[in-house]
Amino acid sequence: MKETIVKLYNRFRNLILYGLIGGFCAGLDFCVYTVLCHYDVMPYLWANVISIHIGIFTSFILNRQINFKVKNKTALRFMSFYTVGLVGLGISELMLYLMVTIGGWNELVCKLISIVVVALIQFILNKYVTFKNHKE
Repeated sequence: MKETIVKLYNRFRNLILYGLIGGFCAGLDFCVYTVLCHYDVMPYLWANVISIHIGIFTSFILNRQINFKVKNKTALRFMSFYTVGLVGLGISELMLYLMVTIGGWNELVCKLISIVVVALIQFILNKYVTFKNHKE
């Protein structure tokens, strides 16, 4: 049984760690977003831009150091990761606009939905583009 668990962990290590790091960063993103919206610091779409940027920077550092352990070409990898993050930001902004402004849904519920959708898309892009281990 233990052997099976170890094999599964080794097979899905990147996904598991990405999920844990992503969960932490999504929580950070959601907390910042909630504070900015709850205290009416700024409109929800601007709060989303700020909170996602905090999540992007934190996620890059943690995934680079802990998960993918790829430390070469940092500037290039960061630009790729940031571009993926901006794609996620665009999707999130569109989803929030459609659900909150058009649909009239609660902004916090919509933020949670957008986090899940965007996280799945970004995992695939980051694993196969940003942190792909190129032979040197």
